Order: sequence, then C-alpha cells, then structure tokens
Amino acid sequence: MTVVSETDVASSWIDGEPVRTGGASHTVIDPATGAPVAQMALAAPDDVDRAVSSARAALSGWAGATPAERSAVLATLAKLADEAAETLVAEEVSQTGKPVRLAREFDVPGSVDNIDFFAGAARHLEGKASGEYSGDHTSSIRREAVGVVATITPWNYPLQMAVWKVLPALAAGCSVVIKPAEITPLTTLTLARLASEAGLPPGVLNVVTGAGGDVGTALAGHAGVDMVTFTGSTAVGRKVMAAAAVHGHRTQLELGGKAPFVVFDDADLDAAIQGAVAGSLINTGQDCTAATRAIVARELYDDFVAGVAEVMSKIVVGDPQDPDTDLGPLITLAHRAKVADMVARAPGEGGRIVTGGVAPDGPGSFYRPTLIADVSERSEVYRDEIFGPVLTVRSFTDEDDAIRQANDTAYGLAASAWTRDVYRAQRASREIHAGCVWINDHIPIISEMPHGGFGASGFGKDMSQYSLEEYLSIKHVMSDITGVVDKDWHRTIFAKR
Repeated sequence: MTVVSETDVASSWIDGEPVRTGGASHTVIDPATGAPVAQMALAAPDDVDRAVSSARAALSGWAGATPAERSAVLATLAKLADEAAETLVAEEVSQTGKPVRLAREFDVPGSVDNIDFFAGAARHLEGKASGEYSGDHTSSIRREAVGVVATITPWNYPLQMAVWKVLPALAAGCSVVIKPAEITPLTTLTLARLASEAGLPPGVLNVVTGAGGDVGTALAGHAGVDMVTFTGSTAVGRKVMAAAAVHGHRTQLELGGKAPFVVFDDADLDAAIQGAVAGSLINTGQDCTAATRAIVARELYDDFVAGVAEVMSKIVVGDPQDPDTDLGPLITLAHRAKVADMVARAPGEGGRIVTGGVAPDGPGSFYRPTLIADVSERSEVYRDEIFGPVLTVRSFTDEDDAIRQANDTAYGLAASAWTRDVYRAQRASREIHAGCVWINDHIPIISEMPHGGFGASGFGKDMSQYSLEEYLSIKHVMSDITGVVDKDWHRTIFAKR
C-alpha cells in the first residue's frame, strides 16, 4: 500500500478550493512511529467566518436543487471515493495508526457504503399525507433543509465520522462547515476534494482544520450557522452545546460510552470470549461503542476471564501497515499516558490486572491489550471512559442484577447481551438503556440503521433515514379551499357583522 509521506498541505477547503491559512504551524504525526506525516498552517477564527459565509452563499442553490440532482452528485462521490479507496486507507492508517486491515475492510468501505446510502436517501423524504384535516383547508408537509450546518468530528474514525455528519446534511440540501480534529484531518480534506470533483457546488462543503479551543469554539458559537453537530467526548460535547445555545442553534451530539457486555449463564462461552476481545480491542479500544464493562454470570466468570486472557495474549501488536497486525497504537503518547495511569490505579480500587497493563518498548504509542477482573462498581476504570484496549470484568447473580449493573452508568450508547434464550434476549433488548443493543454480537453497524445514544452519550442519530431527519425542518402548509371571506372561526375574535 501507499504510505503517506511528509508534505506541506492546505489545512482548509473553502468555497471549492484548498486554502493555505496563516495560523500556527502544525504537524500531523504517525502515532506508530512518531514520524511526521504532513505539515500545515492551522485555520483561525477568521477562516471560520470565511467558511460560514461561503456556506451561506451556496445554501440556496444547493437546497433548491431537486432531490435527483443532489442524489446524482452524491452517487458520483461514492464512486470516486471507492476509486480512491487506497489513498483514503493510506491517509487513515498514517494519521491514526489503526491497522491497515481495519481501515481497508471497515472504515473505508463502510464510508463508501454510507455515501451511497445517502445518495439514495436524498430522493426519499417521508411525511404525513396531504389532506383536509380541518374540512376547510388542505394541509401538507414540506421538509426543508435546516440551513448551514457546523460539524465537529473526532480523531478516532476521521473518515467515517465526517461521512456520518456531512452526507445526511448534504442529502437534505444543507451546506456544511466541518472542523476535523487537527491531528487527523487528511481524509476529511480528501473527502472535500472528491466531493468537488463529483460536482458539488463551491461552498456547499467547507473544511477548517484548527484547534478546538479557538476554531471549534468559533464554529460552534457562530451566529451564521443554523445547526451544530458534534461527535466526541461528553465533556467537550456539553461545551459545544452551551456555545450553540447562545444563538438557539439546533444541536445533535454523539458522545462517550461505557458499553456493558452482559454474558448470561446460558451463553455460548466461546462466542462470548471471542466477541469480548474483538469488541473491546477494535480500533485499539478507541471506540465509544467498544465493549468496556463485561458483566458475567457467576457460573461462567472464571472460565470467561481465563478465556479472554488467553485470546488477548495472542493479539498481534505492531506495525499498522502490516496486514497481520491486530492492534495498532493509541493516538498519542499523551493519550497512552492517560490510559496507563487509569490502569495503574485499578489495583488500588480492588481490580486485578490479569493480562496487559504495560506499554511495549520501542517507538510509538502502543499499549498491550489489558484485562482487569474483579473490579468494583465504584472504581474509576469501571465507571469512566478509558478509550483504550482495556476490558473490565465483574460478576452478577441473576438476571435482575445483570440488568441493574448494565444500566448503572451515565452513558447509554451501546450494549450487548449474550444468551441462547430468545425470551431473555428480548427482555434484555427492552430493559437495557442504550441506543443500540446487540444480541450475541458487539460492534457491527449498517448504513440502514441508526446510531446514537441516551443520557451522557448524547442525542440524535447518525446513519440511516433517521439521521436525515436531523437536518430537515418540518413546515406545515395550510391552504383554504372554501374561498369564503367571513370564516366560521372568525366568530371567536369578533361578533358577526
């Protein structure tokens, strides 16, 4: 595969063109080696003003295009993204350190499929049937683009998160200004270039790569946008919502998670063990839906812990460019230190480190797959988001206790239940409070179904037709069909003359 080399690149894409801004110098780093990948000057708040103005100017033309016209552009974008798959894979691996197998078989094809889905969704708007609900008027529903959308995306899945936010907005007829994480901007910039090549009018999609503290804040609180969407940590998400609230902007937030992985006593133990390792280690655990809290029936507990430890010991940690690598590095050395510190504190709170808990020697921000057993319900590693390759385990006594433990969290993004009992599976899917509940699996997503959570995990949906609703305003149009001047309802305002 092609490895991205160090180059001086434009940090932004405004009004259909790459823009070299005059902000602070910034280097994109390969977390596997510590080597520079790209050099750029970051955007500043003034660049946000330019991007928002560009999006505002382009809005009416794009929103006024027919659904078929928007669909055609997005379908072409899907084709171009598929043709550029290896470039996108190379950029994603180099800037995030994720294993090439994950980027090539999950991130990039999943993103192309999502683009393709929204190309079709652009032509399928739904609403209540027009009719004479009052008897004297015909009522109809219009669905119109919300307007200019500001979106801020994270570093863990740069391409996928950009697609999840941008594509439904474009399908709805909105224009967009997106701020990718400054440490992983490359695939977002490539997406904007491909969209332009696909025929997206200038200004409909703009990218400003800058620091969250200035550019992100300026974008979230900009008076010229109509909606703010964000994917990232719960703490930052609350700041974004507060900034958006100043102007009363609509918001959509996909935030953190602490997914329970509930293994009942009748589960297929081998399947649960495999699923727990895969579900906790995907993207080096830097996934808000990752399995992080294994809650296991007491009867299976010891065998589950032993089985997970054995599978984790066989995980290949190493060069993300190598197709045989299972686990890449964490995103930065600073993030690895945060994960390592949380793991180091676990024994003091009663946790038992069964395997892992160490960083290997050598360059990069690698960290061994880690299993912590016997954790307390009050412990930090059990309650707080670690965002690393760490799985915690504790036992439960009966079904009620399992559901109680699963729901004992501020988060509500994802969960799974493992059982061969169809009735128990249905009860678990109903009683576990999460936006997605998997049965006998953990992680798979599909474009046709929504993604989004409850509580501290945010609100609103990404993917699926449901996410299109986030970017549409519903307008009721009510037309008199009688031609009568003196309406019957007027008597409530003044006496008949």
